[in-house]
Amino acid sequence: METGGTAPAGSGRSLRLDPFGLPVRFPASDAGADGQIRQIELDHDRVVLRRQVRGMRMAVGIPVSAFCGVALRLVPPQGECPAAVTVTLDHPDRALSVPLFADCAGDDIGAIWKAWGRVLGLPLLVADRDGSLREPFGRVGGIATAKPPPRRRRRTVLKRRRPSILLRRKPGRRPAIATVHRGEREIIARN
Repeated sequence: METGGTAPAGSGRSLRLDPFGLPVRFPASDAGADGQIRQIELDHDRVVLRRQVRGMRMAVGIPVSAFCGVALRLVPPQGECPAAVTVTLDHPDRALSVPLFADCAGDDIGAIWKAWGRVLGLPLLVADRDGSLREPFGRVGGIATAKPPPRRRRRTVLKRRRPSILLRRKPGRRPAIATVHRGEREIIARN
């Protein structure tokens, strides 16, 4: 399936890939390639980058698990281009990063960013101003964590230390004199 990619000059179209429409094949800009274009094939478990450098064709296959995560970046305005928001499949080698979404008006950027992270099974990352990536939410493995809400305990200091069920129960009391049966014949029920 061929979709999205770089828009022709003067076009108002932006890069928008559907995370639920994988596999997808699209062109993207590449400063090191002939014609400044590379073809990207994206699937749930792999990415294939095809480009031509000085007349030599090459294809690089990378598993999705080799990527750092799905990064959200703010691109400052450059010349006539206004500021934009991008979502990329980020790799430790910046030349292998894959653009997934780019738009000037990032109205639904949060939903798109989370959808790509969920579909590819990668962590969500945010790029800081210096270019470093960080996770905006805490995680333990693949599970997002947060500070638990405080428990609803009321009015007493004792409730903060003990389970509330103990506060409702009264402790059992032993009888003053224990009953002892001596000299009696024991009766046992048998089938």
